[in-house]
Amino acid sequence: MTDQLVAERNWARNYSYQAPRIAHPESVAELQELVAGAQHIRALGSRHSFNSIADTAGTLAVLDRFDPGISINTDTLTVTVSGGTRYGTLATELQRQGFAIHNLASLPHISIAGAVATATHGSGDSNGNLATAVAGLTMVTADGSLLTVRRGDPDFDGMVVGLGALGIVTELTLDIEPSFDVSQNVFENLSWEQVLADFDAVTSSAYSVSLFTDWSGDTIGQAWLKRRGSAPSPEAFFGGTPATEARHPLPGVSGSNCTQQLGVPGPWSERLAHFRMEFTPSQGEELQSEYFIPREHAVEALRTMRGLSGVVTPLLLIGEIRTMAADKLWLSPNYGRDGIGLHFTWRQDQPAVEAVLPLIEAELAPFAARPHWGKLFDAGAAAVAPLYPRFGDFIALARRLDPDGTFRNGFLDRTVFGS
Repeated sequence: MTDQLVAERNWARNYSYQAPRIAHPESVAELQELVAGAQHIRALGSRHSFNSIADTAGTLAVLDRFDPGISINTDTLTVTVSGGTRYGTLATELQRQGFAIHNLASLPHISIAGAVATATHGSGDSNGNLATAVAGLTMVTADGSLLTVRRGDPDFDGMVVGLGALGIVTELTLDIEPSFDVSQNVFENLSWEQVLADFDAVTSSAYSVSLFTDWSGDTIGQAWLKRRGSAPSPEAFFGGTPATEARHPLPGVSGSNCTQQLGVPGPWSERLAHFRMEFTPSQGEELQSEYFIPREHAVEALRTMRGLSGVVTPLLLIGEIRTMAADKLWLSPNYGRDGIGLHFTWRQDQPAVEAVLPLIEAELAPFAARPHWGKLFDAGAAAVAPLYPRFGDFIALARRLDPDGTFRNGFLDRTVFGS
């Protein structure tokens, strides 16, 4: 096991970790020993969170030295993999063996355990977020022991989206299915009027649909349609016209680091994410926020956001609208409800962004908007707790598994425990 005693920053470089020690255990046994001897410890994944959720006053444990351990069970149609493995690595191996997972986030660069713990999502009317694929997991708990739970076990639905508050996840078992092809088309300059008039038809038109907008004007900049199979590409889409070359979500940025477009069918592993594994994802130095709205309030929430363009657009690189299916994971933003995600990729001006977040949250409050756990938001536990029917159950579970607060940190104290 190797240690570092220097401060490090997250992917967006807007947050410097305060932990005095960063450890890289090379086995589960080393991690167990590390946790058992720590007063405070947290897992650090691919560092793609934009807030302090992964930080600690003690030791940060990075599982990047673990073997991915990718093991497919063809009888149960599951794959077991190390928690520190990135989705791009898993996707490549699954495709090689003829299998797939149901969804991918925009970036294949993120770690599986970190994405699951924060309910990071992907898109699609009928697609649950990435955490819904979890059929089992193993974690190191506060005393250094191993705890394995399976779907259907007591409290399993509370442990999957665990925010790192319950233990350090070393291994996950995910549902898989036979590999499938996806074709991706981009349409430009959709009519807001047409989209709002039949929003359900827009989002149900493909396996996954993303709308990119800066919330200003009468048109939506881009729609990305990811369709299973190789059906002919539509010639128009709600007032939008087909892009004739590869596009990037950010205006003026080359589409060369994005996944294959122009309706060319290919493996799911090379289409479901927005960005290619081998390229630097997205803008790099940026800030992100996201709020999840119940599906029945989608159109009204979109109209509300358009009304905030005057304060939002000047700070925005791009916004994205996606959909997700309901699930039963206690702290998933999609718990108990189909929904849409309103994603904001901000310019790197954190004081200005933090100043506008309370306004956005106040305007979206009538729609019971739940913030993404790994991105920037203003709300504390008093505002967040009423949004989740099982919030109290999660707190009780965390206190039972971690009575001394080994995995607690300032983020959890502010947003979950309220102290």
